Amino acid sequence: MSLTLKDLARESALLRSRFVIAVALAFLLAGMLMIRLVQLQVVDHEHFQTLSRSNRVKIVPVAPIRGLIFDRNGVVLAQNRPYHSLELIPEAVSDLGATLAALKTIVAIAASDEQRFYARLKSKRRFESVPLRLQLSEEEVARFAVNRHRFPGVDVQARLAREYPLGALGVHVIGYVARISERELQQVDAVNYRGTDHIGKVGVEQAYEAALHGRVGHQHVEINAQGRTLRILSRAAPVPGKNLYLTLEASLQAAAERALGSESGAVVAIDPQTGDVLAMASMPGFNPNLFVNGIDAETYNALRNSPHRPLFNRTLHGQYPPGSTVKPFLALAALADEYEAGRKEIWCPGWYRLKGRAHLYRDWKKGGHGSVDLERAIVESCDVYFYELALNLGIDHMHRFMLGFGFGVPTGIDLPGEAPGLMPSPRWKRANRNEVWFPGETLITGIGQGFTLATPLQLASAVASLSARGRRARPRVVDRVTDTINGTVNTVPPMFLPSVPVTDPRQWHRVIRAMVNVVHGARGTARRSGLGITYRMGGKTGTAQVFGVAQNEEYDEEKIDKKLRDHGLFIAFAPADEPKIAVAVVVENGGSGSSAAAPVARKIIDHYLNHRPYQHPPEGLVVSGDEPAARAEERAANAAVRRDSPSAPAVEARMRRPGDG
Repeated sequence: MSLTLKDLARESALLRSRFVIAVALAFLLAGMLMIRLVQLQVVDHEHFQTLSRSNRVKIVPVAPIRGLIFDRNGVVLAQNRPYHSLELIPEAVSDLGATLAALKTIVAIAASDEQRFYARLKSKRRFESVPLRLQLSEEEVARFAVNRHRFPGVDVQARLAREYPLGALGVHVIGYVARISERELQQVDAVNYRGTDHIGKVGVEQAYEAALHGRVGHQHVEINAQGRTLRILSRAAPVPGKNLYLTLEASLQAAAERALGSESGAVVAIDPQTGDVLAMASMPGFNPNLFVNGIDAETYNALRNSPHRPLFNRTLHGQYPPGSTVKPFLALAALADEYEAGRKEIWCPGWYRLKGRAHLYRDWKKGGHGSVDLERAIVESCDVYFYELALNLGIDHMHRFMLGFGFGVPTGIDLPGEAPGLMPSPRWKRANRNEVWFPGETLITGIGQGFTLATPLQLASAVASLSARGRRARPRVVDRVTDTINGTVNTVPPMFLPSVPVTDPRQWHRVIRAMVNVVHGARGTARRSGLGITYRMGGKTGTAQVFGVAQNEEYDEEKIDKKLRDHGLFIAFAPADEPKIAVAVVVENGGSGSSAAAPVARKIIDHYLNHRPYQHPPEGLVVSGDEPAARAEERAANAAVRRDSPSAPAVEARMRRPGDG
């Protein structure tokens, strides 16, 4: 047997080389570890410290408390009410679908709640809390609290919701808040609206959004692994919104809405001295509380598709032919221009004919008014007189003068979306219809028909200016703004527009005296509404035609569907010598202004001046022995005015007839 001798020298060298390699690898790995540690601990220290803190500390926006809205006397119109909301932080929820399914076994979550949640989820960041279910009951809050440990990233938050304690009262003026849409998020300051879900949509809530909203605050909070707050580390308090005091008087607003009752229409009451809007009613209305936290589709569609259009603000957006309510203004134009109509009488046979034309423009009174001067033409609303007056004034002069009272232009009220109305002219017709102006259109413009349109706000502003003898104040709905932190009160001063250029006080006196006799005179068209009155009121009735009646046809109100009947209008002011209130009333499809609109104005003015309830005279009452029944006269007047004061389409058809153009 042979023995193998070991090569000790070779083995020793191999061992040394392996040791060197191992030590080198150890030093290399240690060096790499040290380099990585230096990178993490020194180079990227701030980055990883921020990440660490973000896992432990969150910056949470704190929504400001929205300012309150009061009427002029301090009655609360819009306030904030606390409620509980079930909310999720998306990044803290591992399985959103499973979490929602489990939550449904504890808290009632409707399909509409889920839809709104997913819609909000798209506009929120993953670390922001997203509401799932609002208005939790105390029982639901308690049930979730017991099971809270099962739902990481889900919690109940205390919030404030907008509430309108008077419901539908003044809704079209006050407006409402609702969820911020994606389009609105692109238009507002995204930082200031972080943590806020609502924004003003219409009315004062929209117009004064910047003042009402305030400034967002924030707080640093320490959270656990489930995303729940452990403690607040620091806090920058939000700046609450400012409180608004409106010019509205809540009791007068309620009186105006009660006076309209079940009729569709509008009322605007203004202080002629300051332009303060005392009441602004558009009926029917709706409950704004339905919109605050999201209205269901069925309810919204019912409101949107209602034939009575409750969502439509008639006071600002409704444009109606003003009818005979324009007559006092045109009479003043004739006096200011020293037109001879102010000094002479005109014979009214019950119709008017342009020279060389066969077409008859009829008066509302079939047998005519006989010999009529300017004041009697206003008192009895003689159409023939104003046909003649309009023809002599000319459409261009009428257009310029009526613009001075604000017809055809927005009033500039501090509310969004005001319609401009329309005071037509040949230039307007050429630009908008590419047609010439016909003389017959001048005639019917003289009785407020044809193309002429006005909003109830414009009518109220115009009659306020007339009652103030040409002094024009811009309508406004906000009286003062108060700072909730330091109590500072900033009063919004009245703004005055250029006065109507009528300098002779006798001319104002003649027109105003005639308007007083409309209510108090034995032959006034609104004398029924003046019975038992304790103050002097000036007014003017009007009727706006909804559809045209041909030359040889008769208008029979009782045979016509209500939606095709004429609109009744009335403008008024009181007391006549020192007016404190001016009112415009439009009752849609209500018939004549004397029967439908004048009683509404009387109730409102009664309430404002002496708070005495107004009782309508009994049917068939004889007034000054004029006619045996006021109702019969109103029906006849209503029929005649609609028959002879055509709407724009009817006018165009007539004016194109051979020999009539």
